[in-house]
Amino acid sequence: MAQPNFPTPPPQLPEEIKISFPAPKILLITLSREPALNAINTEMHWALHNLYVWLDTQPSLICAILTGKGRAFCAGADLKEWHEGRQGKTPSGGFGGLSRRGGKKPVICAVNGICFGGGCEMIINADIVIASGKAQFALPEVTIGVTALQGALPRLIRTVGRQRATEMALTGRRLGAQEAKEWGLVNKVVPDGQDVVAEAVKMASLIASHSPDAVIVSREGLKMGWEGLGAEEATKIWGESWYARMYDGENMKEGVRSFVDKRKPRWVESKL
Repeated sequence: MAQPNFPTPPPQLPEEIKISFPAPKILLITLSREPALNAINTEMHWALHNLYVWLDTQPSLICAILTGKGRAFCAGADLKEWHEGRQGKTPSGGFGGLSRRGGKKPVICAVNGICFGGGCEMIINADIVIASGKAQFALPEVTIGVTALQGALPRLIRTVGRQRATEMALTGRRLGAQEAKEWGLVNKVVPDGQDVVAEAVKMASLIASHSPDAVIVSREGLKMGWEGLGAEEATKIWGESWYARMYDGENMKEGVRSFVDKRKPRWVESKL
């Protein structure tokens, strides 16, 4: 699919990051640094952060997919850069612009292979994770005397529970795709040999078929729980802010009209 026209062009990206548009309303981001197993350096952190910021400003895009080229999704940080003292500050979005990202639009990780360290930190904060059967997940930082510092640890314990999170963080052992699914880190495992990105595009297309307002506002409600607010407090804040804005919008009116008229809704681009 050709690149659509956008109100503002995508930010300038290093050659290790490729973007494409595999289906309407969907941005595909591919880490393309195969010799380094898609390890992310400082330049890439900021480029990815800026790309997600840009995504949130584009009314014609609803969902992004992140994947890797070759046998790795992302092996983590560029340790050669660390060793040489060349690493810079990471952006507010965290590792790869994703591990601490709040953002407005959902991001699906299509994990095609090795997903270690910072790569695993990214998927822990992703909205949906689809993994190849050959994917492996680990937080191996403890084995080289460091720690996962880009937001994964407090988020991990909410996803998998204290004992499993402790096992991952303190042993550094690898989880296969199916075990990661059983633990709640992965939504779906695609059999080895099948295209994990194609499966992610199907999921993203389903999301993109719905009201863009409802997608954004529903995700905001989930984020409030993810960040630790109690259910009643979160519902009150969410209802008085995001839901109130959606309630006054054209897409909510159109959704109700289409149900009454027994027809498919005709969504307009979100103004949220």
